[in-house]
Amino acid sequence: MATAGAAGADPPGEREPERHGHDRLASSLTARYSDWVLEALDELPGSFLLTDPSLPGHPIVYASRGLPSLTGYARREVLGRGARLFQGAATDRAAVTAVREAVRAQRPHQAALLNYRRDGSPHWVLLHLAPVFHARDGTLLHFLAVQVPIAANNKRRAPPCRGAPGGLLAACREEARVEEDFPCASHAGKVFVDMDKRGLEAEEPRVASDSEKEEAISTANSIVSALNRYSKLTGLMVSGKRPDSVGIPALSSSLNFSLGRIKQSFVLTHSCLPDMPIVYASDAFISLTGYSREEILGCNCRVLNGPGTSLEALEEINQHICSEQACTVDLLCYRKDGSSFRDLLHVSPIRDASGKVVFHIWVHLDVGAKHDFNGLTPEVWQLGAVGAVRVAVRGLSASGSLLRPSQ
Repeated sequence: MATAGAAGADPPGEREPERHGHDRLASSLTARYSDWVLEALDELPGSFLLTDPSLPGHPIVYASRGLPSLTGYARREVLGRGARLFQGAATDRAAVTAVREAVRAQRPHQAALLNYRRDGSPHWVLLHLAPVFHARDGTLLHFLAVQVPIAANNKRRAPPCRGAPGGLLAACREEARVEEDFPCASHAGKVFVDMDKRGLEAEEPRVASDSEKEEAISTANSIVSALNRYSKLTGLMVSGKRPDSVGIPALSSSLNFSLGRIKQSFVLTHSCLPDMPIVYASDAFISLTGYSREEILGCNCRVLNGPGTSLEALEEINQHICSEQACTVDLLCYRKDGSSFRDLLHVSPIRDASGKVVFHIWVHLDVGAKHDFNGLTPEVWQLGAVGAVRVAVRGLSASGSLLRPSQ
């Protein structure tokens, strides 16, 4: 009778490892926040995931109640697996590489992706990716990934997706089997289906609407708020932004005063620190982008990038930075609220009195806005900011007054 009653069930020995594995994944959240955080997340609408970069393979540790209706996967099916699970044969490799780079840099990112449901059918989603940091020491705790379906009428004309020339961007599916990096991370075992066997047919590329972008941002903010609310119960405070005080040098009051007199929209990045963090942001830049100074300090300038930002223009900027040369590009950038603007961006190295490049200045100009250049061209107006910063840095570096004495 016992055998008949258990017909079709897995043997106890096979269920135990799975149960313990799911308990381990759940503890990624409950141990850091509280036992009630899972219930709080279950109440939030939308399709989203949480992953843990501290675990092997950067696995999914939480799936929302809205995920099954969008993807066809049961919530328990995706736990412990890498987010490459949702990719298919026609998923744009360049877009996936951009997401992976955002994960490595521990920064937010939005991208339109062709994903695949459990039954193999393709569908377009807006992926909103955001890190969750320890608010005090800046430790990366989790990544959240919000998936918002893109409406069928939001299509754009574009050539078929191709791999990058020369094999620079290797097929993500092959690379993912050996890399432990979300979202193409490989989690040991045979939990992955073979994505390459799925259909190659792909729909015309789609572009997310402003309302879809706002929905993604709103969902992400609700998730961070829930985590922050329940992290207080364990004494842990979390934030969607890395604290600017962690490893970021503070400029001297003299340099801050000199930079504060410059009217243009610009930021200053530290050229000698990893990932070139922003160490100064002008008032005009704050007004242009919607970010507060506390939010932007310590971030990389990639924080303004989005789905429509030209990869070619970004590569041009990188090449000029490496060669210590100035450049000007026309770039599509994004404000904090997700709205976009055409940015005439001028990037130039700033040297100290000895000739060493210590900063880079990024002068931003919203092409679509009205400006009073006092009879100057936009380019000359931007160069005025560059010249003023150069004079301030060279003068103060000669007396060793660039950074606060404690630095």
